[in-house]
Amino acid sequence: MGIKLFAILFMATSLLLSLFYIPSKLTTTTPISTTFTPNFTMLTQQKSYPVSFAYLISASKGDSKRVIRLIKALYHPGNYYLIHMDAGAPDAEHQAIEKFVRNEAVFGILGNVWVIEKSKSNVVTYRGPTMLATTLHAMAILLRTCNWDWFINLSASDYPLLTQDDLIDAFSGLPRDLNFIQHSSRLGWKLNKRGKPIIIDPGLYSRNKSEIWWVIKQRSLPTAFKLYTGSAWTILSRSFAEYCIIGWDNLPRTLLLYYTNFVSSPEGYFQTLICNSQHYKNTTANNDLHYITWDTPPKQHPRSLGLKDYRKMTQSNRPFARKFKKNDSVLDKIDRELLKRYNGQFSYGGWCAGSGNRHKSCSGLQNENYGVLKPGLGSRRLKSLLSKVVSQNNFIKRQCR
Repeated sequence: MGIKLFAILFMATSLLLSLFYIPSKLTTTTPISTTFTPNFTMLTQQKSYPVSFAYLISASKGDSKRVIRLIKALYHPGNYYLIHMDAGAPDAEHQAIEKFVRNEAVFGILGNVWVIEKSKSNVVTYRGPTMLATTLHAMAILLRTCNWDWFINLSASDYPLLTQDDLIDAFSGLPRDLNFIQHSSRLGWKLNKRGKPIIIDPGLYSRNKSEIWWVIKQRSLPTAFKLYTGSAWTILSRSFAEYCIIGWDNLPRTLLLYYTNFVSSPEGYFQTLICNSQHYKNTTANNDLHYITWDTPPKQHPRSLGLKDYRKMTQSNRPFARKFKKNDSVLDKIDRELLKRYNGQFSYGGWCAGSGNRHKSCSGLQNENYGVLKPGLGSRRLKSLLSKVVSQNNFIKRQCR
């Protein structure tokens, strides 16, 4: 009897302990090297922002200074930022970004900027699926870590053309299920050059970067789903991001397996997934909201933008542009005239005192200003573009076909 009682007590104790132990293991997330405990005590009485964005900033060797500049241009206390540096970049560059994030006071207060550990970062191969894998990895982390409305992926060579107050204000009137993703079913030359070739990306299984391998035999075009193509740069709703990661039907996983051997998979995966999904295909605003100019045919590579492109960039009313050379003088002009960013500090925003004042740069959070927006001309320009993009005629006409 004593042995039976002991066994029952032991089992009960073990079960009770497991109830505490298992949830703690399930909720532990450490793919991020720079973590903070947000100090929201002082902000509890303040209003929140109407919408928020989760950013993935992707960088590779030689991009550490560009990333720091981009984060300062993009930063806002209502948003979230995840930085991924290619595993092939030198340790010194990883450490420089980590040091920047660790030492910036406002990041420490709000805890909304993170860096992927080098040991957890991915080798990103040009034209391979590793960029797509990195994007999905970031989505999974950000979905688990924080609450936001839209996911935006940018590279270190991108730059904003308006302040985050402008972006938040312009998006605050939109339905939260909208996805800004350029797509087309007219693949043209890509049918033979993208749809049929089979590639293997060593970056999926090797820590040493190398070119993709081309398989001699080609495959036929799929009949189980229709292929779409478009820009690798997107603004995706939280709902669609959850579908990509959780996939309550099997389409996200099926397409991920298919695109593992596809040339330039980031230019097709999200487009093909959303346009083949009965639930999400009518949520697409067919515009990536990037200003990009392309090389002469076959138009595969974006031109580097400069001062001569400034007027067209601003007149496009788009919130982002790419690509820029390191420290190009046009970036200084964007800082001064569009972002009101001076002395290497943050861009204009209602959240910091002295915003937009040449003598009092936006350098840190003012408690009483948390939740305050001060949108400007950038918001008006973007609202003008969005009203056209999501107008009933344009929206319905440009749905997935």
